Amino acid sequence: MAKIAVDVVLLPSEEVTNQAIEANKGLLKQYADRIILDKEKCLPHISLAMGCMEERDITDIEKIIKTIAEKYNPGQLSVIGINTGTNSFGEKVSAFEVKKTKKLLSLHKEVMRRMTPYFSYNVAAEMVLSPPKACESTLLWIKNYPEKSAFGNYFPHITIGYGQVDDFSFTAEFTASKLALCHLGNHCTCRKVLAAAELEC
Repeated sequence: MAKIAVDVVLLPSEEVTNQAIEANKGLLKQYADRIILDKEKCLPHISLAMGCMEERDITDIEKIIKTIAEKYNPGQLSVIGINTGTNSFGEKVSAFEVKKTKKLLSLHKEVMRRMTPYFSYNVAAEMVLSPPKACESTLLWIKNYPEKSAFGNYFPHITIGYGQVDDFSFTAEFTASKLALCHLGNHCTCRKVLAAAELEC
């Protein structure tokens, strides 16, 4: 079996999922061929831990995810605004910024800790689900995740897409429906759910 690039994520409520997809449609007028969100092949999500793993370990990680979901429910989540940042090539990327609560940060840290024995970061394009082929900014994001996007640098968000969202009405309060392991596609999109666990209330 081969190595694959993956993301352990929170899948948001259907309402917020729909809003992310709707906001994405506005951005497609600026970048038609980049991130195209939907409910099957490009899922809106909140990343918790990203890396590369052996496909044979999916069953083990599914068990871990279920254990974590039982003990680390992030509870009520909040979108606190729309953040527009830039990637490593200076391109604008917009996202729903999610408040970094103590519960959410604890979940992130636990997922990172439990994935340490399984994750590596020597990523290659063939580990990313294609087509399209992974671009350099995607590979750099995965490679640098522990140093630039985790722990003290953790920035919870739901990526909307490339470009800038100027005006969009969103639901502030929401809950996550599932904790999931997803195969990453280009632009660190969640293309395929490999394992998932319902979050305990």
